[in-house]
Amino acid sequence: MKDTQFGPKGWTPDRLGTLAGKTYVITGANAGAGFQAARILLGKGAKVVMLNRSAEKSAAAIQELTQEFGPDAEVSFIRMDLAEQASVRRAAGEVLQTVPRIDALICNAAIAQVPTRKLTPDGFESQLGTNHYGHFTLCGMLFDRIEASQGRIVVVASLGYNMGLKTIRFDDMNWETDYGPNTAYSQSKLAQMMFAYELQDRLAAAGRTGVEVFVCHPGSSATSLISTSGSRTMRLIWWLMTKTPMVQTAEQGSYPEVMCATEEALTEQRALYGPTGTREFVGPVGKGTLNAHAYDKQVMTRLWERSEKDTGFTWAL
Repeated sequence: MKDTQFGPKGWTPDRLGTLAGKTYVITGANAGAGFQAARILLGKGAKVVMLNRSAEKSAAAIQELTQEFGPDAEVSFIRMDLAEQASVRRAAGEVLQTVPRIDALICNAAIAQVPTRKLTPDGFESQLGTNHYGHFTLCGMLFDRIEASQGRIVVVASLGYNMGLKTIRFDDMNWETDYGPNTAYSQSKLAQMMFAYELQDRLAAAGRTGVEVFVCHPGSSATSLISTSGSRTMRLIWWLMTKTPMVQTAEQGSYPEVMCATEEALTEQRALYGPTGTREFVGPVGKGTLNAHAYDKQVMTRLWERSEKDTGFTWAL
């Protein structure tokens, strides 16, 4: 399916005008696509608030950005570990105290292909706990601020949602049996997408039109995601892939999330945005293929209820 909404070259940051006065909150913004998204947004005059786990890497990222854009660049950092619900709640509280408007919350951070099963401090399988549950609580705590700003929630998913079981394994979400790095990762990314699409439904049912929710993926991009948490074999395979035309730059990988955070012409929310070229790994950015298992209503509703129970966070919609 070829998307031509933004022409043959797809969406690029050239479409952006000034973003002065706007504020974007990005998880995992000290490296990879998140860092490149911050660069693009700062370059257009926006304010960027990073929610990252590492204070040291965040300081280095901010130094690099202020060297590029000058000391007046409005970029700041709040420490947050998505794997710890307590850390997410503390960070969200600090955001609410210090960030008066949120034009978009970009849920960019993730871990991937963790080689052996690990649990978060709250007892969740690490990829599910970080990628889905962490963002579930964060979005819920910041929702009213986003709504007051007539803002957006952008969920950065993965084509991995098409792999694995293609559903949620409710009887063993934490993979106490048959753990696999890829299957667990695929479930976590599918869960993120289902959260977004269920949130769309709940907002529509409540008549709350002040927040738009978009889902995108970076395609196959040369970021640190695999090298950070993947096995030695996966790191080698990924390194070899980066030498081929099937992998694009981290900057190109950031285009879908920046587009979903800023593009006024983007109106279809029940969609998956990303590269539209070969296998949708690379190529012009636009609306890609969304497979129906990602919005199976019965599974989405059950996942939402389970997520509220597991995190202890209840959305007030």
